[in-house]
Amino acid sequence: MASLKRKEGPGGASAPKTAKSTTEPRPSKRPKPSESTKPAKDEARKGAKEPKASSDPKPAPFVSQLKEEEPLFPRGGGSVLTPLEQKQISIQAKKDVLFEEAKSTKGDKAIKKQKRRKSRADDASAKVVDEDAVKVESLNFKRLVKGSLVLGTVCAINPLDIAIALPNNLTGHVSITAISEGLTQRLQANADKEDAGDSGDEGDDDVDVDLQDLFRMGQYVRAYVVSTMDESTPGKSKRHIELSLFPAHANTGMLETDVVENSMLMASVVSVEDHGFVMDISISDSKMKGFLPRKQLDKSIPEESVQGGAVLLCMVAKKPANGKVVQLSTLADRLGNTAHHPSAATTIDSFLPGAAADVLVSEVSQHGIVGKVMGHLDVTADLVHSGAGPDGVDIEEKYKVGSRIKARIICTFPTAKMPKLGISVLPHVLSLRSKTATKDGQEILPTQLLAHSAIVDECTVQRVEPSVGLYVDVGVEGVPGFVHISRVKDGKVDSLFETSGPYKVDSVHPGRVVGYNPFDGMYILSLEKSVLEQPFLRIEDIPVGAVVAGEVEKLVINADGLGGLIVKIADGISGLVPEMHLADVHLQHPEKKFREGMKVKARVLSTNPAMHQLRLTLKKTLVNSEAPPVKAYDELEVGMQVPGTIVSVLQHGAIVQFYGQLRAFLPVSEMSEAYIHDPKEHFRVGQTVSTYVLSFDPEARKLIVSCKDPSAFGLEKQLALKKLQIGDLVSARVTQKTEDDIFVELTDGSLKAILPVSHLTDKSVSKTQSALKKIHVNQTLPELVVLEKNEGRRSITLSHKPSFVQAAKDGKLLTSIDDAKLGDTVPGFVRGITATAVFVQFAARLTALLPKSKMPSDIQNKPNFGMHKTQSVVVKITSVDKELGRLVVAIPSAANDETKASAKPVEAAVNALDDSITSVDDLTIGKLTKARVKSVKETQLNVEIADNIQGRIDVSQVFDNGDWDKITDPKKPLKRFKPKDIVRVRVLGIHDARNHRFLPITHRSSHSVLELSTKPSDLKEDTLPEPLSLETIEVGSTHLAFVNNVAQNHLWVNLSPNVRGRISVTEASDDLSKLANLEKSFPVGCALQVRVLAVDLNKKQVDLSARTPGAANEFTWDKVEQGMVLPAKVTKINDRQVVVKFSESVSGPVHMADLADDYDEANPLSHSKHEIVRVAIVEVDKSNKRLRLSMRPSRVLNSSAPVKDKEVTKNTKFEVGDIIRGFVKNVSDKGLFVALGGATVAMVQIKNLSDSYLKDWKEHFQVDQVVKGRIVSVADGRLGMSLKPSVVDKNYVPLKSISDLKEGETITGKVRKVEDFGAFIDIDGSANLSGLCHRSEMADRSVKDARTLYNEGDRVKARILQVDVGKKRINLGLKPSYFKDVDADGMDVDSEDEDEDAGAALDGDDSEDEEMSGVGGALLVGASDDEDEDEDAEDSDVDMAEAAGEGLAGIDAGGFDWTATALDADGNANSRIAEGPSKKTKTRREPQVIVDKTAQLDINGPQTSSDYERLLLGQPDSSELWIAYMASQMQINDLSSARQVAERAIKTINIKEETEKLNVWIAYLNLEVAYGTDETVEEIFARACTYNDDQEVHERLASIYIQSGKHKEATDLFEKIVKKYGSKSPHVWTNYAHFLHTTANNPERARALLKRATQVLGTQPHLYLALVPKFAALEFRSPNGDRDQGRTLFDSLLATYPKKFDLWNQLLDLETAAAPGADADVDVDVAAVRDLLDRGARVPALKPRQAKAWFRRWALWEDEKGDRKSRERVSARAAEWARARGARVAGKERGEEEDE
Repeated sequence: MASLKRKEGPGGASAPKTAKSTTEPRPSKRPKPSESTKPAKDEARKGAKEPKASSDPKPAPFVSQLKEEEPLFPRGGGSVLTPLEQKQISIQAKKDVLFEEAKSTKGDKAIKKQKRRKSRADDASAKVVDEDAVKVESLNFKRLVKGSLVLGTVCAINPLDIAIALPNNLTGHVSITAISEGLTQRLQANADKEDAGDSGDEGDDDVDVDLQDLFRMGQYVRAYVVSTMDESTPGKSKRHIELSLFPAHANTGMLETDVVENSMLMASVVSVEDHGFVMDISISDSKMKGFLPRKQLDKSIPEESVQGGAVLLCMVAKKPANGKVVQLSTLADRLGNTAHHPSAATTIDSFLPGAAADVLVSEVSQHGIVGKVMGHLDVTADLVHSGAGPDGVDIEEKYKVGSRIKARIICTFPTAKMPKLGISVLPHVLSLRSKTATKDGQEILPTQLLAHSAIVDECTVQRVEPSVGLYVDVGVEGVPGFVHISRVKDGKVDSLFETSGPYKVDSVHPGRVVGYNPFDGMYILSLEKSVLEQPFLRIEDIPVGAVVAGEVEKLVINADGLGGLIVKIADGISGLVPEMHLADVHLQHPEKKFREGMKVKARVLSTNPAMHQLRLTLKKTLVNSEAPPVKAYDELEVGMQVPGTIVSVLQHGAIVQFYGQLRAFLPVSEMSEAYIHDPKEHFRVGQTVSTYVLSFDPEARKLIVSCKDPSAFGLEKQLALKKLQIGDLVSARVTQKTEDDIFVELTDGSLKAILPVSHLTDKSVSKTQSALKKIHVNQTLPELVVLEKNEGRRSITLSHKPSFVQAAKDGKLLTSIDDAKLGDTVPGFVRGITATAVFVQFAARLTALLPKSKMPSDIQNKPNFGMHKTQSVVVKITSVDKELGRLVVAIPSAANDETKASAKPVEAAVNALDDSITSVDDLTIGKLTKARVKSVKETQLNVEIADNIQGRIDVSQVFDNGDWDKITDPKKPLKRFKPKDIVRVRVLGIHDARNHRFLPITHRSSHSVLELSTKPSDLKEDTLPEPLSLETIEVGSTHLAFVNNVAQNHLWVNLSPNVRGRISVTEASDDLSKLANLEKSFPVGCALQVRVLAVDLNKKQVDLSARTPGAANEFTWDKVEQGMVLPAKVTKINDRQVVVKFSESVSGPVHMADLADDYDEANPLSHSKHEIVRVAIVEVDKSNKRLRLSMRPSRVLNSSAPVKDKEVTKNTKFEVGDIIRGFVKNVSDKGLFVALGGATVAMVQIKNLSDSYLKDWKEHFQVDQVVKGRIVSVADGRLGMSLKPSVVDKNYVPLKSISDLKEGETITGKVRKVEDFGAFIDIDGSANLSGLCHRSEMADRSVKDARTLYNEGDRVKARILQVDVGKKRINLGLKPSYFKDVDADGMDVDSEDEDEDAGAALDGDDSEDEEMSGVGGALLVGASDDEDEDEDAEDSDVDMAEAAGEGLAGIDAGGFDWTATALDADGNANSRIAEGPSKKTKTRREPQVIVDKTAQLDINGPQTSSDYERLLLGQPDSSELWIAYMASQMQINDLSSARQVAERAIKTINIKEETEKLNVWIAYLNLEVAYGTDETVEEIFARACTYNDDQEVHERLASIYIQSGKHKEATDLFEKIVKKYGSKSPHVWTNYAHFLHTTANNPERARALLKRATQVLGTQPHLYLALVPKFAALEFRSPNGDRDQGRTLFDSLLATYPKKFDLWNQLLDLETAAAPGADADVDVDVAAVRDLLDRGARVPALKPRQAKAWFRRWALWEDEKGDRKSRERVSARAAEWARARGARVAGKERGEEEDE
């Protein structure tokens, strides 16, 4: 049979074969048939029913021994059958297929004869058959290879993948992108939509893909194995079966001819139709599709799940003759019926997993069944799927050789030499249904009877497989269990025995369910003791709130220290204990309490099985709490007590976390019965609190809790609170007094309330404070009015303002808006003040608005209108809006003035056209009258009813909706009206000319005119006009609209005086040419007939369209013409193009070359999304629906606009020599491709890129780069281009070649590389030429190492000594003597002030060589060293000498201190600097005249760069000298040179000189702060911190910022400093406070800083004493300080440390010192000093020496500040102290004597 060999793999290639392991033992000798088959024969004879069967010898089976591994190279050739067997099976198969229905007794006899002949043949060739026999193979991980097809059931559905249960307890995974092509496209479309962020497609039906909607548990699918190893982790791979459900994969191997009736296919839904579903089956080399009728859709499959991209296992129900569309079915009765097998199959490729098969049994053993399909295709059923293992079926008895059975194919074996399939005869697999168990007569799923992790007390062993495991009975009828050999017990089990050992048949053991395979229909169990004792096997098994025992596995360390613990709960299960849950209190050193391996008891806070996360707590209050753990809203009850943990403290409350994801809000008012101003002072993150549920809303996910015990608020108090009404007068007893509030308890009912201090009086703040001082605790306050009450939170607010009390007595206290009446005068208080109004509050939190205009004129311009918060005011109600709950009030005096001003006499109408109009009062809404046209405007008619009564008629009130035909000129609809025309009008209301609002008739003012209408429909006598409003406008209705304003992208139009609409540009007209100039086509006042597209009442917006309704008018491809200029909407922007849309069907990109006439200005990112732009259509390709568009101004605006880069079209003709610019389109290995415009592309070969050699030429070009080139070829329509400057540039100077160089020529260049023997120099203006200067040619003296003179990158001037063209060698010289007589292009050479051996380094790159001037260097060309003979240079030297004439005064150059430490420059600095170099000499090769310049240095100090260089040779580690050098560079404003000097200094100063290096770094920071940018300061600062003490650099920079006046930067830096070093350095806090006090003038922040500092530093005495006195001293010494604050701080210190007498002395020094800037005689508080001296003398245990000094100081102070009497009092106090001291000493001595 030609089609015997199966096609495997998606590509049609046969699957690879796995080689057999070389380490696998192989039998050296094959066992004889008699040895292997005899026991089986004997057992068969015993069980046989017929005597004949027992007496006759049983034929030898086809295979004498079943093996689990198939040999890679079976002996005996390629076939596993002998020729005789081939013939016999072939004859039998033909008879089965053709004559199966017509079997007879004769046929049976013939079969028996064949069997006998076959048996004899088997006896003769048993040895050969045994070698090549078909083996029973179980599907396992090793046999599952890429390309395998396998049947499975869905066992888990996750958001991004599904899990498939496979045969033999295997599990595979299908990614969401490996399900079907349609589903992948849906995902991609959703991703593109999210990336684009386009929310305008309202009709898009795409929704997020939910796999729960596409699959159902237990669904059968055929899957394709993609891989079996997960190699996502580098260097480590693990087992992971990745599957694919793509029909192209799952139907691998099937051709169109293999698709027959009853064959099984995996199909994906392409589209949903009325009568069914179009399915994709992806048959190889075929366009065949499938169709699933709705009638063939099984009832168990919801229709909504059959959506685009869904996959189903289908059966072919019908295949038509043409074979293009096959009908599919998913009916369970059909698919699960094994009678429906592919009987019409002509090849074995029709049999794939999922298909039913008629199997001819060829061998049966205790390990499984071997059979054939169609006589040639081998199939095997292993131990599990034959039923022998789990169900205990005697398959040798049930299935006879030669019989036929119905089976279902479940897998393929691609590695088998001959095609072979795995089958199953299990009932639930045959019926393609989930296996069920029976309980109480009902069928339920096995997992509902025994859940995962359930313990089975009695597992009875039913069957033992020695090397595999145990099949056990778990007590569930029909569902067996399996225990793998590795799970039988803890430790290794080599083998199991059926009749002996602890695990023999019928033995009973306890076990635990560790899994369930729905495909095999078997529980997976473990008998291991460790598993039985393990509390949890999965995170899903751990209940939230459970108390568990664990072991500390790991300590989590982060930047803040110990961040938490990893606690092991069970094998493979660990949880995190966050830092806040380590203990009930905050641990300072948690790492000392916890260690790895420590046993702990924890409670589960939350679990997340999907993320494999577990959170625990070790807080004793939670672990030992007996309260039930609350984890969901349905477990809550109002009043329930629940413990929780604070996870966030806010200004107005805290967030409390309970178990699971349940969180609650704890308001500040519910934190305590006492008043809490700042929750952070009383609560901290991580604190455990006991809370009570106040209210909760599960739908809104809101939960409010309280720390107040509701039981403490008894029934009596609840009734009293309910009885208490706002406005009641009560008495109360004061229980507590603070600066802001007074806490009281009502005398009736014992209710607690708050009396704000601001509500004590109606008077000023000072009077209120005076009243506060008179109130004391336990005082009873009468006549308090109840201002606010909140029963839910049990809070009461009172007021003692006399105005409120009197209003309450009179019953005039305003408590609700219903009580507000116009004209009433009521008391209130100021709640808030804005720039334009004041908010006034009454009782019950009722608020009114007091506008600025309602205040007296004398207070309107005062700051805050002369008011302050909580100030009492009396206001008059001027407006009440009960629907909106709004009140408007006025100051009574201002309200009265306004009333007087408005009470004007009614003005009579003058010369009214209508005799019935005598005054304005006669004009009511709906009044019909006459008006005279005064003027005609674009949008309105200005009319007058009388000489003194004006009005207007809006253009929208002239025409009815059906009057479009009456408008003769739409651009000027009011053209027919002329001044002095008389028209009939109807009064509509008032038009406010200031803000163009349409108002009711009652809102008259000096700025208002009458709003009139002259519409024919409005002039009817018997009807009143109904004004058009947003609520009455319907989508789709048509109206007349009139242009009111022309915007860039819209037309604003009026439908009526008070309804405005918007027309998008693209909706303005069907004539697209009109859209080019909106202002011209649609002038203001223009009439349009519009259709309503949308109405948004919330935004008060109406979208309109002026286009004719119907799709025929939409801009389509048929209407696209070349040359059209149209408006378009930008829909997408990237860095290469702009995508625009003309309509829903026409869009296109605008490329870089078409964005601008100047390519330098072409920037797509300059446009914004949704922008409307003008676009020209340059080229059209309608067949491919492609457009070339242009936004060039020369195209869309003005053709005469200047064009720098001409437009290139397909008609553009190029000629060789044309110069043109373009954009790099692609950088390839062969060169560049340059886009010139449209589809025109030119190629630039690598040789034409540059005149010079480019080593890495690709790094010089990038896509979209603008390049300029010349066309060099146009052959065959291909453009060649050159970018060489020599070809493109007309003024190009060709590069020098080696032949152009002449000996003796002077050149310039750059040092490329330096070796000890010389330097390689790149020659300027050459074609990559370089020469070598040997060290002997570098100076006129001997040079041992060239690296001491030059560095890479130095610019030099050299002479060509020799040119060897043949060897391409160039020798150069740098000796100064070569250039004595050469005038090098104006380069000045200093031969007078410089040594003869001056170097030849060009200016531009400073050499870092300090010894250059000593050994002879190179000539400085154009140098800035101030050594030229140029007069200007001399002048500058003189200027510099004057600037630095005073020693090293140059340090202060630039106006700032270079060292932040105020480096002192004394007069002797010059002499110190100049000492070094004067003594240093060098030996020379020949005598030379040396000019000694050190004398000048001693007199004047260093003046030029050369002076500094000479001095630095002797003192390279002097930071003072380096800083002076930097300052000298800044005197000539050379910032770059100053930076180079600083960098040289940092590199040169010895690493041991830390202080010197630090000085340079500080000077460098000073330089950057003064002259650099924020980026350069950050860079130098980061480097300085790396090389120096980090804290010191921070503090120095802060000092620099302060000196520079950059206070914001200093503040930010101080914040960083205290965060970083505040925990160990108290002085950083005092430095920050000093800055805030003295420099920033912000003492409040400085005082708040003390609280932060004490929290960070803790309460250690040495740190506390180092911090607080300095803060207190600042209050005395700072000009912004408060001496009382300082005294308070010292008092607290002295109370704690009274014996610290240095604190007494320090406070005395501060008290006796005058405040900064004050007169000492005036400012010192004599009483305070005298009191302090007296208190100090009373300190117990005062030592005599301290007492003597203290009294002496007191006496001196009294001599200066007091009088004789006070001086005598001091002497008396001293004598009294001495007597007391003597008495104490004497008493102590007597006591000692008595003891003796």
